[in-house]
Amino acid sequence: MTKRYVSLPDEAEAGMREFIEEVDRRLSGDEDTCSVVEDVLIDLSGDRKAYERWESGESVSPAEQVRLQSYDPCNTTLESEYYAEKDEEMYRRSKHLQWLWRQFDSLPIADNVEFALRFRQMLADHLFEDCGDNCRFFKGVTFTYGHNITIGDNTIVHDDVHLDDRGKLTIGDRVSISDGVHIYSHDHDVVDQTEVRNFHTIVEDDVRLTYDSMVRAGNKVGENAIVGARGVVQHDIPAHHIAVGMPAQSVKIKPGWESVATPIDEAGINRQDERHLPYNLPEEFEVFDEFNRDLQPPN
Repeated sequence: MTKRYVSLPDEAEAGMREFIEEVDRRLSGDEDTCSVVEDVLIDLSGDRKAYERWESGESVSPAEQVRLQSYDPCNTTLESEYYAEKDEEMYRRSKHLQWLWRQFDSLPIADNVEFALRFRQMLADHLFEDCGDNCRFFKGVTFTYGHNITIGDNTIVHDDVHLDDRGKLTIGDRVSISDGVHIYSHDHDVVDQTEVRNFHTIVEDDVRLTYDSMVRAGNKVGENAIVGARGVVQHDIPAHHIAVGMPAQSVKIKPGWESVATPIDEAGINRQDERHLPYNLPEEFEVFDEFNRDLQPPN
């Protein structure tokens, strides 16, 4: 798609670049990540004076105290923090960076597209297992941990996308992920939904996942394939195929790729089990059912 080239005024460009480079340097150094995140959020929120008053012992309301305390990610919890199988050591840092990402997106400045895209690219370089160059992450992108995600070069992730990396998620180069897409790497047992299985989910180079589509855990969308709007991928989609529907089925091969693509009638193979990622919980871990259900089937 042809795009217009847009540039900011020189003064705005210089200030933006200086700020992002400063945060990048601090996250790359030996500073405590929690402290860096806290500082950045206080300043971006314009709350420095109120924070300093509170720090000096001045009285604040309970609501104001909660707000000021919550700039420090160590005073917060995220849903993924409660997951039994998470890597505690890796999560300590990724939680702080994920908090910064999420809270940044809640600020008005996150609507400044030129600034926000560069800021999120910088954060992705620190948070993800690997993030390529020239990626564009729009507003409302969420993930489970962040540290189990690998993304290639020149990939674009639009608004309100969920990248579930409870297992492992690999996304290639030049991938286009439209608004509202969900890509999963974990699934639940159909009888006991507290039993979680993790998988490696793969989206190869040049794939296009269109509006509101879903890739279920452990599946692969092959190179140069398209998943149509609201399609639900429940098995591998071969390279160069166009798949639509619930579940998504291959209906066409991209024109010009017929000679190298898997024939339509040979598509639809589920290889989820090949990408299963087993994990072990600590022996002393206390397992419980948060729903307090009796799962015994009737006699």
